[in-house]
Amino acid sequence: MLQKIGDSLKGKKIIAYIIIGLLGLLFAVWGAAGIVDMDFFGPSTYAVKVDGTKIDKEEIAEAWRDQQSRWQQQFGTELPEDTKKTLQDNLLESYIRNALVKERTRDFGYRVEAGKLRAAIENEPAFQLDGKYNEQLALARLAQIGVTAEKFRADVRANLQNAELERGIVLSEFMTPQELTRRFGLEDEQREMRYALLPTERYAAATQAVDEAAVAAFYEKNSADWMRPEAVKLQYGELRLEQMSASVVVADSDLQDLYAANKDRYVDPEKRRGRHILISIEGGNEAAAKAQAEKVLAEVRAGKDFAALAKQYSKDSGSAAQGGDLGWAERSAFVGPFSDSLFSLKQGETSGLVKTEFGFHIIRLEGIEPGKARSYDDARAELEDEFRRDKAADLFGERQEEVQRAIEAPGADFAAIAQKFGLVVGQVPEFLRGAGGAPLGADRALEDVVFGDTALNLRRIAGPVPLGDDRFVIVKVLEHRKAAPIPLADVRDEVIARVRAERGVAAARAAADAAVKRLEAGEALDAVAKSLGVTAEPARFVGRGDPSVSAQVLQAAFASRRPQAGKPVVQAVTLDEARGAAIVVQTQARVAPAAATNAELQAKRISEAGQRSGQGDVAAYILELRRKADVEKNPAAFD
Repeated sequence: MLQKIGDSLKGKKIIAYIIIGLLGLLFAVWGAAGIVDMDFFGPSTYAVKVDGTKIDKEEIAEAWRDQQSRWQQQFGTELPEDTKKTLQDNLLESYIRNALVKERTRDFGYRVEAGKLRAAIENEPAFQLDGKYNEQLALARLAQIGVTAEKFRADVRANLQNAELERGIVLSEFMTPQELTRRFGLEDEQREMRYALLPTERYAAATQAVDEAAVAAFYEKNSADWMRPEAVKLQYGELRLEQMSASVVVADSDLQDLYAANKDRYVDPEKRRGRHILISIEGGNEAAAKAQAEKVLAEVRAGKDFAALAKQYSKDSGSAAQGGDLGWAERSAFVGPFSDSLFSLKQGETSGLVKTEFGFHIIRLEGIEPGKARSYDDARAELEDEFRRDKAADLFGERQEEVQRAIEAPGADFAAIAQKFGLVVGQVPEFLRGAGGAPLGADRALEDVVFGDTALNLRRIAGPVPLGDDRFVIVKVLEHRKAAPIPLADVRDEVIARVRAERGVAAARAAADAAVKRLEAGEALDAVAKSLGVTAEPARFVGRGDPSVSAQVLQAAFASRRPQAGKPVVQAVTLDEARGAAIVVQTQARVAPAAATNAELQAKRISEAGQRSGQGDVAAYILELRRKADVEKNPAAFD
């Protein structure tokens, strides 16, 4: 199976970012520092050398193109030059550390069994259809991002080996009781605080006049916030599963074979019609409920009308008004004890008391509709639908592979391919980066292809791209419009609002800073707040994760020094929320956490703390590998 993927994708140019996926969470701690050997002159084919191992420039270039594409999608603009250099160096660093960990796993003898590798690939959600591995889908996904099977398999193997190294380090970690006590003491500490909010609107009102020079300067400084996104005019060809279904030729012999192989599915199960009287258990008093149920059962057996008794006594609001009638139903329609009783009765027979989670039931069987096998003729329409659906799915996958080969052939012509394979052709006048365009939508994989090198720069046919499980498209870019600033005249009102809001935040923060000085001089918080036209919140104790208080305020309260008796800690905080505001925070006291009483919860916390500490050890281990490594970066790595 995996060999077939490899054979099918041999020779295809890699055009997208190869999934390196190595300890991604840990890489976030890596810095951008590196060793650049400026004594190296002349052309080279490598981007970086790590302990003598070269990493090819083309591999780095592909990863860099993908990163640029993602930036443009997120921000709708080109990368600023300073940001570009930082991201480029961070990218090199990720490959350096990947190479170092890979070398260490090889030295330590970490190996991945073939079965484990196969399971990891087959469990990849992108390769699954209806929860099961689908080889044709795997072929399409890999081809879509231009990754050979050999490369993908090697990356998965490396990731599994690296995970084993990480696991070994994490499992070797332990924390002393003193360390755990200190950690939990900090995590569970509470602090008493008060705060007064100085809303931006109060101070923005005093900054209404905004001259044209300020508007122009703010717009120029923040022009990236007002960008018209990159877009293309797109031609597409689409094939849907339903088109393939219509072309499937159905022979009667095929349907008979399908019927014979699945006879059990074409049996209508036995149905029964019953009535019941439910006596529910109220207030947990089971004995009283049972006594009442026995009294009602005695009345039933004395010959009283069952339907009348159900209307009088049954607590089943859905059937009581109908005399307890439950209609015709299969065994699976009822809970176990109820269905067991109903389907063991003879017609006209009444059960004894049957207890379920709902209470005590008295059940009468009114009628039986025997189960029966549906004939071939009765099931034929359903069989034909199933046969067409399954056959169409097979043909759909084959057609997708045929289209893939056709667009890769020299001189591929869009119109000819669409005609040959019956694709429905259309145009998208404006397909936006980050928003897509009707009728194709905003599928991420489609966007990567549309704005990828093949479609955008080489202007070749690209795809096929699956859009769900029932259609795929090929695309060709006809026109391209780069991201560009929206004219100031079109966003002037928004710019003015932003200028006023920014000035309001600055004025609110200045007022908060002044208030802090007054509080430190001995004034009371309530008096200071009143002079500012606001009300201070009442004092209360909060924990580090209290959701009712802004994370920034909590961070300030717990990052400050511990308050002493009679000496509160006062500080000003500017919130980052959309509205913006300044807050005067007064931390008055602290309370240490109580000793743990739930042994199970405490054990879980200890385990989680060990995991976090182990992850920190992994990060430190990799940083040390990087520090000791012999690294040579090519200054022309991104040329």
